Amino acid sequence: MKRPLALALITGAWMASSVTAGAQTAAQPSAPSAPEGNSQHILSSQELDMLRKDIRSQKKQLMAQNLRLTDAQATKFWPVYDQYTAELVKINNKKYATIQQFADRFGTLTDDEAMSLIQQWLSVDSQVAQLRSKYLPIVAQAIGGKQAATWAQLDRRLQMMIDLQLGARVPLVQSQ
Repeated sequence: MKRPLALALITGAWMASSVTAGAQTAAQPSAPSAPEGNSQHILSSQELDMLRKDIRSQKKQLMAQNLRLTDAQATKFWPVYDQYTAELVKINNKKYATIQQFADRFGTLTDDEAMSLIQQWLSVDSQVAQLRSKYLPIVAQAIGGKQAATWAQLDRRLQMMIDLQLGARVPLVQSQ
């Protein structure tokens, strides 16, 4: 069990970084340039949209590969997972809007704006954890406690990988 998950997580990280690299290459000509003196590339809205679509697809594939479900469990789980994902997308819309605001204002952020944006981002992180907690008993009812715990672990790990990829693309505020 450890090997397939490790392999999937490594593959997922590689795929996410490939998507990020591809998105950067594809969208760079139309992306706004970073302020002079700043060599860091800020994500464009096109890049964010492409990254989000690919991440959702890859996340579901990795979940399917690592959450070993019987046919009966799968029949109950996937509609719940899709509902969870729909709610997660709404929360993540706030995260990506915050990232876009940061990108749009990069180079001119005031202290108050920087604090407001990071507080919005932290609020989204909290909302994601609350959503996962909300769905844990629902998933457990569909597929059992051990499988639900495994789902929560996988979802959290995949979310951390996504956040790592995003974090690597968003420059530190002090570098503006």
